[in-house]
Amino acid sequence: MTKADIVNEISKTTGIEKANVLETIEKFMEIVKDSLAHGENVYLRGFGSFIVKTRSEKTARNISKNTTIIIPEHKIPAFKPAKVFMEEVK
Repeated sequence: MTKADIVNEISKTTGIEKANVLETIEKFMEIVKDSLAHGENVYLRGFGSFIVKTRSEKTARNISKNTTIIIPEHKIPAFKPAKVFMEEVK
């Protein structure tokens, strides 16, 4: 399912214009991205959590040059579904 499919489905079931639904979804995604960029987790009860995880420093190999490189510690966005969500998907 794409963002356009989600917009169409919400518009169809609620009667709200597609342009307004799209604007709302875009704003939601922008707020989630900004929050994660500032190190704040986003918790949606009954759905899940958008969290920032820290990956530790590790050693990797560049096979083409046959060298070892160090990948520094860095942060990545992640999603952790709620128990209710997990049970519904199962």
